[in-house]
Amino acid sequence: MSGVQASWPPGTECVAKYNFQGISVQDLPFCKGDVLTIIGVTKDPNWYKARNPVGGEGTIPANYVQKRQGVKSGGKLSLMPWFHGKITRDQAEQLLCPPETGLFLVRESTNFPGDYTLCVSCEGKVEHYHIIYHDGKLSIDEEEYFSNLMQLVEHYTQDADGLCTRLVNPKVMEGTVAAKDEFFRSGWALSRQDLKLLKCIGKGESADVMVGDYRGTKVAVKCINNDATAQAFIAEASVMTQLRHNNLVQLLGVIVEGTGTLFIVTEYMSKGSLVDYLRSRGRTVLGRDCLLKFSLDVCDAMEYLEANNFVHRDLAARNVLVSDENIAKVSDFGLTKEASSMQDTAKLPVKWTAPEALREKKFSTKSDVWSYGILLWEIYSFGRVPYPRIALKDVVPRVDKGYKMDAPDDCPPVVYDIMKQCWNLDPEGRPSFCWLRERLQHIRAEELCL
Repeated sequence: MSGVQASWPPGTECVAKYNFQGISVQDLPFCKGDVLTIIGVTKDPNWYKARNPVGGEGTIPANYVQKRQGVKSGGKLSLMPWFHGKITRDQAEQLLCPPETGLFLVRESTNFPGDYTLCVSCEGKVEHYHIIYHDGKLSIDEEEYFSNLMQLVEHYTQDADGLCTRLVNPKVMEGTVAAKDEFFRSGWALSRQDLKLLKCIGKGESADVMVGDYRGTKVAVKCINNDATAQAFIAEASVMTQLRHNNLVQLLGVIVEGTGTLFIVTEYMSKGSLVDYLRSRGRTVLGRDCLLKFSLDVCDAMEYLEANNFVHRDLAARNVLVSDENIAKVSDFGLTKEASSMQDTAKLPVKWTAPEALREKKFSTKSDVWSYGILLWEIYSFGRVPYPRIALKDVVPRVDKGYKMDAPDDCPPVVYDIMKQCWNLDPEGRPSFCWLRERLQHIRAEELCL
């Protein structure tokens, strides 16, 4: 194990590969799957000093743990690596050659648009099974129905149930990587048996949000069981594995169930979204220092993203959560991409999106700065919707002509000046998050001296 410590500095997260009861009183016992944080080295290169999630500290054997790594797969992460999209019957048969009983793939049906076809190699030939889509359910025999393709494939992996053979080996689409395998390899796969779902705290079109318990720790869980939506959330989770900052909502892990349900487990933020927090408390409860602190919390997170070449694309008070300790943390990385990936066709929140992003789909840190200016306005207006009394269809034309919102009531002029700098129509004329953080820190220091 020599040389391992040099690559595992304090703060490194690792996952237990085995149970460890401890040999001496200095040791830190743990169970397989526990997440530990390295806090120091020891004289013996085979051992680390570590901390568990509840604050216990001690020494751990280096060969019992696996370093957590950001998911940076060279191929496209997929929950359905066996799905090949629009290919023909002949192309499917070529892909399943040489024949191997149980080798399978799923393709879009050529004869029945909107339906799917399960293609299975069996005893030297390929069978094609029409997957019927009816009333939101999928079926091959119209006896057993499934909510999604992943559920259907999982069923026939366990039992042939009328097919020529049980599904044994997926034919993975070229350039695709199985998401479940990649999250396991990088140390982010959690055990479903250790997760208890307690109550629903939010329902959306794409996911339900639950409060849960994972090995004694209160967590938030996004539950997704729609194929297309789950695939989008996998992209969000993979981004979150690469980011760690005190003002970003921290990913704890991912669970991919064979039934097709995806669980994204994050730290629990007890006080909900920043916009709801501001609206429910208002100016009688929240003082200027509190508003400035929230502004700095978000700015710190965005400076970190800026330094790591990430663009959020959907920065708004609704996507910032507040912890029990009143720390604001940026969340919802569903639109986050590396800054080099500039094109996006998603539906955009008009009132928060920079003009060049709306007009040309050009996203950058500078477009995030524009959104940050809108978020500052939300903070200092205690959660009001931006551009009040202006119809949504009129917002873009007016902004393009140079319109800027008035300062919220009682907003310090120095803060309003920052907002206006963020709303420069020329992206290059907007400040960096580093500059914004330094400016806000200066304002806070001056206020503390008053």
